[in-house]
Amino acid sequence: ANILGIQAFQHAFPELKHVAVFDTAFHQTMPSHAYRYAIPAEYYEKHGVRRYGLHGTSYRYVAQEAGRVLNRDSNRLALVIAHLGNGASISAVLNGKSQDTSMGLTPLEGLVMGTRSGDIDPSLFSFLSENFAMSVEQTTNMLNRQSGLLGLSGLSNDCRTLEAAAKEGHAGATLALEVFAYRLAKYIGAMTVACGRLDALV
Repeated sequence: ANILGIQAFQHAFPELKHVAVFDTAFHQTMPSHAYRYAIPAEYYEKHGVRRYGLHGTSYRYVAQEAGRVLNRDSNRLALVIAHLGNGASISAVLNGKSQDTSMGLTPLEGLVMGTRSGDIDPSLFSFLSENFAMSVEQTTNMLNRQSGLLGLSGLSNDCRTLEAAAKEGHAGATLALEVFAYRLAKYIGAMTVACGRLDALV
């Protein structure tokens, strides 16, 4: 989809310079102990299988803005920044550089999101295949589009709807919000470890 957009603009505006900004670029400062998966090294060395992270353009901006709001040099701050929405992630940013982030090879890893599961046991794929004859594609689709707040609540992926329903006693909405908050709190602790200290939670 992104390449199609680039090609369309190249065709429509051939005289203009085109620049691609990758959401993963900000996270290229992560140390190897943060981005490597504990799988055989050849998958990384030959195929680049590693944690890349996303929302990098947002994190870069927010880190700089946090410094402005705090009246501190953003290149001397230890920040844990939570990017919360239908797609959610969290990052440890130390002295303006990403130290770790919750999204991985794909946006599926990490926090519970609107329709994405976030972290799960990878053996779920074989369990669902063996017990429900679900293909890898079906499971991947379920984890990306039918899970998260929507899957837990059975109601919605929108926190406004879930908050209203929880006030009315909807058990699924209550559970979805509790799981979301609990997983976020666990990741805040983890990202504080990655920074080594914490000046601000953003």
